[in-house]
Amino acid sequence: MRKSQITRISQDAPLRDQAWMDVDRIASVEVSSEESDYPIEAALLLGGKNGWRAAKPGIQTIRLIFDEPQKLRRILLVFEDNENSRTQEFVLQWSPDIQYSSREIVRQQWNFSPPDSVRETEDYPVELSEVKVLELVIVPDKSGGEVRASLVSLRLA
Repeated sequence: MRKSQITRISQDAPLRDQAWMDVDRIASVEVSSEESDYPIEAALLLGGKNGWRAAKPGIQTIRLIFDEPQKLRRILLVFEDNENSRTQEFVLQWSPDIQYSSREIVRQQWNFSPPDSVRETEDYPVELSEVKVLELVIVPDKSGGEVRASLVSLRLA
């Protein structure tokens, strides 16, 4: 059995020096919903400021479909909620084809508890080759509340 230990990238790792992928040039995006003032581009593009927010409560999906298969070495996700106490869960998965034979990368839960715990940053070093589809599924409130999903940023390298 081949085995290796997953190591987290230090929070001190320089984010500004990272050569992030220019997602708008190499992929199309599908999103289950978006509020007009918080479009998905705001979370995906390098100059985005406000991030993305769903137009309705409940489970939301963001799917990147790459024009050509990609090699991914790092995935950075940032979530923020200054208003709602809740437990969020997300699943990040990938597929080598558009038939969505997906493989889970990570499933993570986070407790938002304003004003102390309002920002979740997840930084994953990965070694993924031939990635055609990257999908993020967000359950904004595990207890079923009327909270809308949001994402400050998603960066890929």
